[in-house]
Amino acid sequence: MKIGNHWRKIIDSVQDGIILVDAQGIFVAANHSAQLMTGYSEDQLIGKSCRILNCTGCDIKGIGTGKDWCQLFSQGLVRDKKCMITDSRKQTIPIVKTATVLYDEQDEIIGAVETLKDISENISYKNELASIKRIYHIDDGFHGIIGRTPVMQNLFEHIQGVAPLDTPVIILGESGTGKEMVAKALHETGNRADKPFIKVNCAALSETILESELFGHVKGAYTGAAADRIGRFEAAHQGTLFLDEVGDIPLSVQVKLLRVLEEQMIQRVGDNRSIPIDVRIITATNRNLETMIRNGGFREDLFFRINVFPVICPPLRDRKDDITLIIQHFITILAKKTQKNILGFTPQAMRIMVAYPWPGNIRELRNAVEYAFVLAKGKSIGIEHLPDKLLKDLPDGEVPAPVLGRELKSGATIGAIPVKQSERTALVDALHQADGNQTRAAEILGVSRVTVWKRMKKHGIILENRGK
Repeated sequence: MKIGNHWRKIIDSVQDGIILVDAQGIFVAANHSAQLMTGYSEDQLIGKSCRILNCTGCDIKGIGTGKDWCQLFSQGLVRDKKCMITDSRKQTIPIVKTATVLYDEQDEIIGAVETLKDISENISYKNELASIKRIYHIDDGFHGIIGRTPVMQNLFEHIQGVAPLDTPVIILGESGTGKEMVAKALHETGNRADKPFIKVNCAALSETILESELFGHVKGAYTGAAADRIGRFEAAHQGTLFLDEVGDIPLSVQVKLLRVLEEQMIQRVGDNRSIPIDVRIITATNRNLETMIRNGGFREDLFFRINVFPVICPPLRDRKDDITLIIQHFITILAKKTQKNILGFTPQAMRIMVAYPWPGNIRELRNAVEYAFVLAKGKSIGIEHLPDKLLKDLPDGEVPAPVLGRELKSGATIGAIPVKQSERTALVDALHQADGNQTRAAEILGVSRVTVWKRMKKHGIILENRGK
């Protein structure tokens, strides 16, 4: 088949926009889709510079033709580059661009062909879908953060408000409240989402190592520095650097960090050359930096530099209504991971989970769910599967003992224990049923043998006949 003069019909049948430019970036042709996308007719484009579209993905030199016109002619190819163009109504349109340079028989550049894929509908759909999911709570939360309570909705609004800006954000909150997840949400919601997200735990590194981690080092800078190494600032270039536990940074490193934030330049350890960096800074701490400033443990000027927009992660005790939702989220994850067909907690067990104060916040809650998940054998998690610490502080010293009907290894069936008994009474009854055997009593109570021994010691219970 000979295509001949049918090329025009061919490119007009393509759904994506196709444009042709000469070696100086002057429009030569534009297919039907490109005209609809840009709002310009082909007659309006032909003879005009490609600059009319104001494409953010173009690096135009404009000092000649070919390689002296733009970066595309130097590279020869651009593939799947996300850009923004401006249409005839001065509205921006997100696109994905692929471009190829065209050469003549003498291998001289004569122009380029570009395909433009409009992705505005995809972005609009994703935003609308995300909004619907948030309203009806049918997904895994806001960038993995689970919460329906007003304090969490307020947190999500703060994240969405500040994420598109490069404003420094400091995340405050107790240990285990999910500060790293908030930092990731800020990054993923912002304009640097497709760039690196680099985390540094400042509390886990010594002063020398922390400085090297942040700024990098050159070979021979200190003992063990066998080669040049880039730091986290360079690794996060054009992306986000998350400094966790920023309150634990030594004062000597604070001085250098402040200088970097002010000058946007870093120097590797052992080097005197300055390297420009473009990084968004997010910090987090569970410490009171203002108190540290008064005590001389944190620089006030650095505090003002990083504390531009504070975001507070509420403790779990202030969002009790989210606990059941978070638990079910963990159950779903663990069920997929382990293939165990566990659907959730029994009502009694869930009441205990909600009533517990959770001083370790989300991290402690997750650990408790995993602990119970390991012990559970059926489709639900009951009181007998909960960690002991959740039971010992219940009102009036009463411990809900499980109603058991399971079979021991010996084949004997354990009788039922009342659901509400004092810890001592439940222990005495269990020991009585087990004929004083502490291992069997532990199985009856659903606890470890060590726990039985500790409770016997606590309540002054002495077995007269330990041989049974």
